[in-house]
Amino acid sequence: MPAVELYTTPICPYCIAAKELLTKKGVAFTEFNVMGNAEKRQEMFARANGRTTVPQIFIGQTHVGGCDELYELEHDGKLDPLLAAG
Repeated sequence: MPAVELYTTPICPYCIAAKELLTKKGVAFTEFNVMGNAEKRQEMFARANGRTTVPQIFIGQTHVGGCDELYELEHDGKLDPLLAAG
């Protein structure tokens, strides 16, 4: 399974929803809290092609995007294959 990384803030309901979906699926992930962390926020900005909203989700080398995109992948049956690649 490829590494799953999320850039989040603790007060973001979309971050919570994304983590809940991944947890429900039994996916281990690394979370980077960007609230008050300028270095991590800049890292997220660079990796996410300038996107500044949270969450920003990465599965392996694939930038998934945010919570809506994660749930869209799940709805379309594309999340499990992406998680299995690697």
